[in-house]
Amino acid sequence: MDKLQQGIDRMQEQKFEEAAKLFTDVIEENPGEPLGYINFGNLLLHMQEYERAERFFERAISLDDTAATAYYGLGNVYYEQDSFTKAQNQFLQAIEKGLDEADVYFLLGMSLVQQDYHKLALPYLSRAAEIDPNDVDIQFQFGLCLAQNEQFDEAARVLKALLDIVPEHADAFYNLGVICIYKEEAEAALDYFNEALKVQSDHMLAAHAKGEVEKALNGK
Repeated sequence: MDKLQQGIDRMQEQKFEEAAKLFTDVIEENPGEPLGYINFGNLLLHMQEYERAERFFERAISLDDTAATAYYGLGNVYYEQDSFTKAQNQFLQAIEKGLDEADVYFLLGMSLVQQDYHKLALPYLSRAAEIDPNDVDIQFQFGLCLAQNEQFDEAARVLKALLDIVPEHADAFYNLGVICIYKEEAEAALDYFNEALKVQSDHMLAAHAKGEVEKALNGK
């Protein structure tokens, strides 16, 4: 097994000092190759040493400006620091350089969501959901984004499919209830809010929404 793979394995085992030494060896033995810098950057990112991670990813890009995973790593550095416009630009570069994985589309979509660009985010979250239909976070955020774009039937379909994967997803039940409110289906909304509260008794949003719907129904 080469040192690069050993370093990745040590990182996954949370043995960060050993991983750092192995990645340092890789860089010293192959100073013109970007992979050592990218993986050291990933390690620093994991350790929340964002400034150092940024330098390693930028060094990798200076060695190979087609290294898609370096742009992806740099995007993560900015995303973790809430610099969503800068993150968005790096994730776009990663995709343009050939990275075609659910995570990069998801984080690009979420970078746009964080800037309230829900319409722009939708195709990227849709692509992420298509690539990884079993990822709970991706499917949930895709459902929310559909709802934000007032595509309520499709949003409900996605959130119901999510409940097939995770039957006790309180936020999915709550948001299905919210969709029913928009569709003026108060009794169905109430059922979903009750389901959310069954799963999570302290779900404050569901409790509040349930109270408002019950008031409205009782006032009929």
